[in-house]
Amino acid sequence: MSKKEQEKGMVRKVYAMSCNNINELRLEKHLSDVVIIVDSAEFHVHKIILCGCSPYFMALFTHGWYPPDKLRYSIPNVSAEIMELIVEYAYIRCVNITEKNVYKLLIAADYMLVSSLVNECCAFLKAQLCPENCVNIWHFARSHFCEKLNQQAFRFILHNFEEMVRLSEEFLDLMVEQLSEIIEKDELNVNQESVVFEAVLQWIKHAPCKRKAHIGVLLPKVRLGLLTHDYLMNNVSNNVLVMDDMTCKPIITSLLMGIDDLNPSLSLSSDLTRLRLPSTVLLAIGGRGRSNPANSIEAYDTRAARWVFIKCNDEIPLTDHRAVYLNGFVYCIGGFVREIYDDDSFRRVRRFDPITKTWAQVSPMRSCRCNVSVCVLDGHIYAMGGVDKIDYLNTVERYEPENDRWSMIAPMHEKRSASSATVLNGKVYVCGGIHKTTYLSTGEYYSPQVGVWTVILPMMIRRCGLGVVAYGGHVYAVGGYDGVNHLRDVEVYNPQTNVWRKGPAMNIQRSNFGIEVLDDLLFVAGGDNGTITMDEVECYDDKTSEWHAVKNMGISRCALSCCVLSGLPNMAEYAAPRDDPYGEKM
Repeated sequence: MSKKEQEKGMVRKVYAMSCNNINELRLEKHLSDVVIIVDSAEFHVHKIILCGCSPYFMALFTHGWYPPDKLRYSIPNVSAEIMELIVEYAYIRCVNITEKNVYKLLIAADYMLVSSLVNECCAFLKAQLCPENCVNIWHFARSHFCEKLNQQAFRFILHNFEEMVRLSEEFLDLMVEQLSEIIEKDELNVNQESVVFEAVLQWIKHAPCKRKAHIGVLLPKVRLGLLTHDYLMNNVSNNVLVMDDMTCKPIITSLLMGIDDLNPSLSLSSDLTRLRLPSTVLLAIGGRGRSNPANSIEAYDTRAARWVFIKCNDEIPLTDHRAVYLNGFVYCIGGFVREIYDDDSFRRVRRFDPITKTWAQVSPMRSCRCNVSVCVLDGHIYAMGGVDKIDYLNTVERYEPENDRWSMIAPMHEKRSASSATVLNGKVYVCGGIHKTTYLSTGEYYSPQVGVWTVILPMMIRRCGLGVVAYGGHVYAVGGYDGVNHLRDVEVYNPQTNVWRKGPAMNIQRSNFGIEVLDDLLFVAGGDNGTITMDEVECYDDKTSEWHAVKNMGISRCALSCCVLSGLPNMAEYAAPRDDPYGEKM
């Protein structure tokens, strides 16, 4: 711990001791100069303490509404139990917020203008957000003007719409205006638009006599143009609510006939065919182009099936690095920039803020590492192996973002560079790589609970520059280079049996590519096929055991890194424009 951190810690301890001492005086009714009365309960307090906590008490004690020698004040609209918590917070700046008291406490804190306590209650409610309670928290935040919590709860509803509809009883109590506000948003996260239509029917059927008239308001908010023709025919057009509503029938007729001039308002760029925004996107960062390192970032929008270039500040050409997403930031670790091969470059860790689109330096690794393997487990970043310009490494270090600190942990059994790592069932798996001139088939895993590495059964094929990823409860080892050939081969490891089996091969051989799982599909992007640097992308679906071609990246790149961003408030900036999602005139 640095001297500055030690000094801050000492100041906090002294402050806490002072607060506790003054609170003891309150509890013992010593030196108090005023009494607060709530529901016949009396609180002997010190004016100066309450004034320092709240403008409400400052006004109560100093604005001349009462004689200056007044000693007893009655506070309405709050219970004695909640008042005790607020008084305690005023003294020690700490309170036990629970699910039972949070709503009453927030209301009282807002009433008494204790803004810091309001913020703590809102933070507590944000942490409690789940599909079952998100609607209730949204209503509460709106009615009490907690704007930040209002936005957070609404975003949670949009991102977890399907679960919310299935699990929340409060969904059925939404007002029509509220349901309309939810389903009209581009940010609404649904895999199939039919989910939205069926949610509307479910809401109406909860009180059909009162709500059936609202179908004409709600149906145009459903992106009907994204439904299949069969679904429109079999589930929408013959629905009694739709058939009986005069505003709905022409919409459905026009869509089914596919003749835009029957209703000029329904063009291909209309709200009925506007794509929803993705809830997650795949980032491809840096890498080597056909000649030099690339400084560009591309995002893959799964709903538009299109790559989008992301403009950001302070971009630096970066290659042979690894990227991970943690706590709202993208960390790019190791590698090098342009032709700079110095120690600082190999140790460097850069952090990208996807909201501000800015880069910042954080603490460098303890060791120089190029072609390092990286993954995230339990809120920490693990960096394994690599090469430091002189030697191949088996050392491992772990990063604590809350302290901006790297620390060494147990080394791997094997020195390896250009390996790849993933996390499955609370363990870090690393496989393959190269040590000097030896291409490796070995693998091992690290268990943080015991702090040791355990060797697993070797892969069937030696490979470096491979991709390793957890998918469908297994560890996939994909592609790479065996010293002679660039590979299409895939192996799948079962941690329960400690056995590798052969998986379906990729369509294209490649090494040094990006790999990630997105929308329950395994994506590989770019790489080197032994002849050229590639822009080709493909994905694997374990439900069909098939690889499918995906839209190519905007540029060719190998030695890139990929990661997945989710739940961004500015996701529209990482997606194709919804007015022209395919990059074409419409």
